[in-house]
Order: sequence, then C-alpha cells, then structure tokens
Amino acid sequence: MKQKTMVRFRNPVMLTLLGGAVAGGLAWSLLAVAGSPAQAPQGKHGDASAEQQLAEFQKLRLQPDVTKPPAGLDAAVWAAYVPEDNQMTPERVELGRKLYFDTRLSRDNSVSCATCHDVTRGFTDQRAVSEGIKGQLGKRNAPTTLNTALLQTFFWDGRSPSLDHQARQPILNPVEMGMPDEAAALKAIADVAEYQEGFKKAYGREMNYEDVGRAIAAFERTLVFVDSPFRRFVNGDAAAISAQARAGFELFNGKARCAACHQMNPSNPLGTDNRFHNVGVSARHQNFEGLVKKALKALAEGATEKKLDELAVGTDLSELGRFMVTRNRSEIGSFRTPQILNVGITGPYMHDGSMATLWDVMDHYNKGGEANPFLDGGIEPLALSEEEIDQVVAFLFTLTDVRFAAENQRQYELQKATAKKQRPFRDDAMALRKKLPFEQQVTGGKDKDKGK
Repeated sequence: MKQKTMVRFRNPVMLTLLGGAVAGGLAWSLLAVAGSPAQAPQGKHGDASAEQQLAEFQKLRLQPDVTKPPAGLDAAVWAAYVPEDNQMTPERVELGRKLYFDTRLSRDNSVSCATCHDVTRGFTDQRAVSEGIKGQLGKRNAPTTLNTALLQTFFWDGRSPSLDHQARQPILNPVEMGMPDEAAALKAIADVAEYQEGFKKAYGREMNYEDVGRAIAAFERTLVFVDSPFRRFVNGDAAAISAQARAGFELFNGKARCAACHQMNPSNPLGTDNRFHNVGVSARHQNFEGLVKKALKALAEGATEKKLDELAVGTDLSELGRFMVTRNRSEIGSFRTPQILNVGITGPYMHDGSMATLWDVMDHYNKGGEANPFLDGGIEPLALSEEEIDQVVAFLFTLTDVRFAAENQRQYELQKATAKKQRPFRDDAMALRKKLPFEQQVTGGKDKDKGK
C-alpha cells in the first residue's frame, strides 16, 4: 500500500484549502470515464445522441443514495444548498433526468438541456457559443452543469437566483429551446404517461411549470464532481500532482493572483468568489457607452424577466453583463467569476467563449486584461514567464475530477498543441509593463513589441 505523506505548504493561503475527506477511494483503474466528443456520434446541433450520453452517464457511477450529501461534501454545507421545497428524493431526480434529456421541451423537438450540457463534453457543448432551435447561435458560452448545485447565482450575469429558477429559463428563450410560454412547454409533455405519473410521485401534485424546473434542478444537484488530483494532494497524497503543478499552485496563490477571485475552501470548493468582475473581455470589441444607451432604452420599454433573458442571450447587449440586471454603472461589462473545478474539460473560456485554451486565459490576465474605464481594480499586468504560465496551466488541469481523467488528458494535449501554433492574446510588452494601458489608443501606435 502506498504510504501517504503530509504535504507542507509554504504559502499560508494554502492551509485554508479544501479540507475534509476525499470521496471514493476507488483506484484509478476502476473509474469509468465519460466518452470524448471525438468518439460520440453527433446530432443535429453537434451534440452526442441522448442514447450515447445516457450510456456514458451510467459509467460515471454517481452516488446511489441521493438523499445523502455527495461524497466529499460536509452535510451542513450541502443542506444549505438544497431548497426546503425541493429536498432530494429518487423520484425527483429520476423525473429531472428524463426532462434533462428530453427534446420535446423545445419548439422544434431538437434541443434539450443535454444539447448544450452534453455528458460527453464535460456537461458543456465545448463551443464558443451555443446553438439553439433553427440553428440560432446565442451570444454566450454555455457553462458546465457540473457542480452548479454549489453556486450562489446563475447565468453569467447572475440574473437567476436559484438552480430551480434557472432551469426554467432556456425552455422559454426564443434562441435556445423556443417554447412561446409555460403552457406550451407543459402541453408538449402533458400526454406522456410517465410524466403524468412521475410528477405525482415526485411532488404529489399535477404537472406544473415550477416543478419542471425543480425536477431538472434536482437531477443537476447529483452532478457533484470534486474528486480531483488536486483535492487528493491537499488531503495528503503528495504524489497526486506533478512538481510542475505544485509550482503552479504556488503561483496561483501568489504572483499570478488567481486566488484573488478563485478562492477555494471546504464550504466553497468551486474556486469562485461568486462575485462579478470586468476583466476586459468585452472591451476588445464593444463601445460600452453606446451599448448602455441602447440597454436603458430597451429596459425602459419593459424590464420583465423574459425580456432580460432574451436581451442577454440574443443581442449584443449581452456584453454589458451584470449591468443589465442591476443598472449599476460600476458593473458594466462584469460577469460572474466561473468555477474552476473541471476547467480543463469545459472550454472554451470566458462568457463569450473567445479563448480556446487555458494558455489564452493566462495570456489575457498576464497582460492585465483589456484596458477600459470599467476594468476591475484587481486586474493588472503579472509579468509571468512562459515557464510560469505553463506551471499554472498544469495546476489548472489537476482540478478535474478523476472520472474524467481521459478527457482531461485529451484536452490538455489538444490545448497544448493549439497554444504552440497560436497565442492571440499574448502581449509580453504589456505583461512586463514595457507598454502601459491606453498607450496604444493615445499614441495611435501599433503593437510592434507584441509577443516578443
């Protein structure tokens, strides 16, 4: 038996991270791995078929007793994330599972939750932005449904307060699943006998739209995947991650400043501060002031929940982020800090999916983001070397649950190969402060030093 050794941390921030027992104890050789996109047959929207996804889902070997907290999470912490009116039961989870994969909830019977949150693709679609009915493309990247049970707000702009509420919105969005109203969504499944019986068993009442959302959310609360090599490392297995990744962890908490927004602790293992920040992504191609004028006009005509959802998904006003919800100028271009668990398999990155690799993400932050009047005060050049960027990326790939080990390695190799060919966000002059923010705009000069 391999002897565990205690891991000593030089950085005191590390001592707060991810306490508690590690789930499972299964050997890596016994863990089934979800299939990769390259192996999965593609449907109309590029997603794997429902049959393929369900087959891969069964291999993930989730905790069989859904009434208990997921392995690796404290019972008191878990209880805080499960609503009183939607406690976990097998009937609710099973009902939600069926709804999650059911294309009948879309207007043209082609889109389900699993279209954009594909089991074989890290419960995302691994596309820059998602495709809905009639081949329409939205304006935002689809976040993973892995570990969403532990988030505090939902969607990139936080416009939804709960997982149960969030689950109902895409069904009615004209770009996503396209149902005109709640009644139409219910009518699409009203005559299905297993649903008629399923809702009564799960909630003790006739089918209604709120319970559609509750059931889907109950299923999504089973998707807790926190058993990563890094978690095993923190819990005493010094050999769980490489020396390169350990160096990256030091940088993550220090020079790279990642932990300023991506904190991890026993009650919040996701690596997000659940706050909203302008990190400059939208600033590359948007006139914020012009968009604000359009947004205020559109919201003045009706700021309903449905209208806000449509503006966020289907128009360029999406780039205003949290401002669309709060109308607070300080939140122009701000988006929710995403979780970083399983980040290796859930690219591309940022709210618009504009960054293909984690090297792109690091390049963006290394140069201090994109200068704009609303840039978060914590974003500044980092002066990271190429070796240090590689180390942080290596660390980030240790945050993926071991059940996705094969896909994680596949993505690492793909991203590494892509990064060798192109680094569109790299700007060493900015990173090393040889050039200052706004300098190019003021002087009208070209980036002669970019990438050198």
